[in-house]
Amino acid sequence: MYNITLLDISIAFIPVAITLVIVFYWSNGTKNAIIAILRMLIQLLLIGYALDFIFNSSNHWVILAVLSFMLTAASWIALVPLPVKKSELLGFSLAAIAGGGILNLVLITQGVLHADPWYQPAVLIPLGGMIFANAMNSVSLAGERLYSELDNRSDYARARSLAFQAAMIPTINSLLAVGLVSLPGMMTGQILAGTSPLIAVRYQIVVMCMVFSSAGISTALFLWLIRGACLRHMARAEAGQCG
Repeated sequence: MYNITLLDISIAFIPVAITLVIVFYWSNGTKNAIIAILRMLIQLLLIGYALDFIFNSSNHWVILAVLSFMLTAASWIALVPLPVKKSELLGFSLAAIAGGGILNLVLITQGVLHADPWYQPAVLIPLGGMIFANAMNSVSLAGERLYSELDNRSDYARARSLAFQAAMIPTINSLLAVGLVSLPGMMTGQILAGTSPLIAVRYQIVVMCMVFSSAGISTALFLWLIRGACLRHMARAEAGQCG
């Protein structure tokens, strides 16, 4: 494992500074980019200290509380692009991401990795975050596309089909590209840590299966659960046009 010093980190910011210059000249300002970079630094530093505490915890309730918070946050963020009240769909988003995410998390941590104890934080927290974030992105893409299609007067069945296809594009592309275009984060991290590439590949296969299934199951559940809300949205839109 390479020991990265603060000086080493500062070198990584050289291309960041170049990018900010480009953003300044091409986007007429760098405020949003700078805020995003500062938030990234603060959030990662804080989560580093938090994870250090969590990983040293032997209380399974602490681990479950962290996972619950991550799940709730992912469910809320997934609804940001949707043109509806988040409170109206939060329960559906939560159920969908939990349905696809927890199934994968349990199967991978207990059936594949055989985590001992079952609440081992160094296993549950990183994998849970990976699963919930992946499901969150797919649900968000599906929801945004679904409402967009409905607003364009598509019938619900066609809109749902297009939404599901759109949500799965990034995941399917990542399956096609892995090993050819990119070496994913977990595999790269393990190789940098000295793990045999043959072992790292096995872990990455498990991760890619987890990513694909969590996206597909969560997206399908979400689109199924919000059918009633979508039909009400269509009815309100038609009533507004008639009025």
